[in-house]
Amino acid sequence: MAENQEKPQYTRVDQDTCISCGACEMAAPDIFNYDDQGLAFSIIDGNKGVKPIPEELLIDLTDAYEGCPTESILVSDQPFEKPDDPSSEKDEAKEVNQ
Repeated sequence: MAENQEKPQYTRVDQDTCISCGACEMAAPDIFNYDDQGLAFSIIDGNKGVKPIPEELLIDLTDAYEGCPTESILVSDQPFEKPDDPSSEKDEAKEVNQ
């Protein structure tokens, strides 16, 4: 993962599987923190996975990814697409067509 540093890396936490163990925050405190419910999230972009991780943090990201006991840390070389609410798309389409 971090060996291929010319490609940007993106991350987010699957909060459905996070057990709040603290491993990610210990390994990468400049990337991960905990929300009000105690679940880990990426502070880089509010857990959306759309902003690349700064190159100087890629080793920490690898450590956190490898140390997560539930594999809740997701890493990709492409931004994560957050699914839009289909009803809001329909509303937007109506506005455009009017």
